[in-house]
Amino acid sequence: MTADAPTASAARTNAGAPSRSEVDWVKIHREVRRLQVRIAKATQEGRWGKVKALQRLLTHSYSGKMLAVRRVTQNRGKNTPGVDGAIWRSPAAKSRGVESLRRHGYQPMPLRRVYIPKSNGKKRPLGIPTMKDRAMQALWKLALEPVAETTADPDSYGFRPGRSTADAIGQCFNLWARSNAVEWIMEGDIRGCFDNISHEWLLENIPMDREILRKWLKAGFMDKNTFFATDEGTPQGGIISPVLANMALDGLEGTLRVRFGSRGSRRSSHRVHVVRYADDFIVTGASKDILEAEVRPVVEQFLSTRGLELSEEKTRITHIEEGFDFLGQNVRKYNGKLLIKPSKKNVKAFLGKVRGVVKANKTAHQRNLILLLNPIIRGWAQYHRHVVASRTFATVDHRIWRTLWYWSKRRHPDKSAQWIMERYFRKRGSRTWVFGAKERLPDGSHRWVDLFFAADVLIRRHPKIKRDANPFDPAWDDYFARRRRHKVESSRHDRRKLA
Repeated sequence: MTADAPTASAARTNAGAPSRSEVDWVKIHREVRRLQVRIAKATQEGRWGKVKALQRLLTHSYSGKMLAVRRVTQNRGKNTPGVDGAIWRSPAAKSRGVESLRRHGYQPMPLRRVYIPKSNGKKRPLGIPTMKDRAMQALWKLALEPVAETTADPDSYGFRPGRSTADAIGQCFNLWARSNAVEWIMEGDIRGCFDNISHEWLLENIPMDREILRKWLKAGFMDKNTFFATDEGTPQGGIISPVLANMALDGLEGTLRVRFGSRGSRRSSHRVHVVRYADDFIVTGASKDILEAEVRPVVEQFLSTRGLELSEEKTRITHIEEGFDFLGQNVRKYNGKLLIKPSKKNVKAFLGKVRGVVKANKTAHQRNLILLLNPIIRGWAQYHRHVVASRTFATVDHRIWRTLWYWSKRRHPDKSAQWIMERYFRKRGSRTWVFGAKERLPDGSHRWVDLFFAADVLIRRHPKIKRDANPFDPAWDDYFARRRRHKVESSRHDRRKLA
C-alpha cells in the first residue's frame, strides 16, 4: 500500500466522486511536500537517477493528482475551456479527472489559440490547454518545481514561489543605493521568449519525463478551426510553461560570473550583476564599453544555444543618472540619490484603464461605477506601495477626480456645479470632494460607498527575499514562515489604517 492510500480511499465515495468534506487536504499537502523535499535534496546532491524515481512516484501518487485537479478547478482559468469545450465543475467530473491522469496512453490535445492586447497595441498569443492537459501539467509542475528552485539563478524572481516583482526591485535598490554603486545598465529583452525556445534544448536539458514533455511541445494549436504544428517554443497559457522558460534562462548568472568573476575576484572590476524577472532582465557593468563589447556577446551566445535572441528595439544601454524602467518602476539617481518611482508609462496605462472604465459606464449607477473602479485603484496602488510613490499617488487621485467630475457634469449638463458637487461628492474627514454614493442595506439603513484613494495606501519598504532561499529545503522553513507571518501582520495593519 502506498503512503497516501488511506487518503485515496477516504476521498472516494459515491462511485468514485470525492466527497469534499472527507478529503484530508492537510494530509495530501503533507505527502506531496514530503516528496518535493526529497526531490530537492536529491537535486542538491546531484543524484539525478533518484530525482527521476521520486518524480515518477509523485506523478503517480493519488495525492499529487488530487492537488493538480484542485489547482486547475480553483484558479482563474477554471471556467475557460480548451478545444474540447470541457469544464470540470461537479465533484464527479473532478473525480473522473483525477482518475484520467495517467502516463500510459496519454496524448495531449491541441491548444486553443486566443489573443490578448499588449500595451504597444500588438496582441500576445496564448495557448489554452484542455482541462486534462492542464491537470497533467500541474501534476508535473509539482515534480519539476523542486528541481527548478534548487538549480535556479539566485537573482531570478519571476514565476517562482515566495518571490515577486517587489523582490526584483529590492535587488535593484541594493545594487544602486550606495554612493559608489555601478553606473551602467543593459536593459535586456528577449524577442518572443516563450514562442522561440528550442524544443531540442528543452528535451535535452529539462529533468523530467521526456516523452511527456515532447508531447506537450509538439501538441500544436487550433486557430480559427485550423490546426498549426509547433516546432519551437512553449506556449504562454500552459501551467508548466513559466517553469520551463525559467529553467531555460537559468545559468545566465553563472555564465557571466565565470566570464567576469564574482565579487572579490580579480575580474570583479567589471562589476557585472544580473537581475531577472521571467524574460525581462538587466545586467550591470562598470562602463558602457564593457557592456557593449564584452557582456552583450556573452548574453547573446548564451541565448542562441536555446534558440533565443535579444530584441534590438528593447535592448539598450543606459546610465543610472538617465534611469531605466523595470517592472513598471523607474529606477534613477538624482544628483547621486537613488529614487525608485512608478514609471510614467505605467501611470499612463493605469489612468487610461480607469478612463476606459468610466467611459464605458456613462449611464451606470454611481455605486456600481465605484465598485468597478475600487479594485483597479487599490490593486495598482498596492503594487507600487514599496517605492517612492506618495506624490504619484496624489497626482493619480487628482486626475481620477477630474475624470469623475467630467463624468458627473456630462450626466447633468443643465445643473450647476454646486448641485453636481452635492449630488455626487461628499465631505469625509478633512476631504471635501469624496466621490461617494449611499447604499441601502437589507435592514433599511444606509451606508456610504466611497471611491478608494491611492494616497491612502501606506508606503512600506518590502523586505527582500534572501537570494539563496529555497522553499523546498527544510533548512529554510522557519525563514519562509516568518515572511508569511510578516506579510499577514502587515496586511492587517494596513487594513486597520484604511478603515
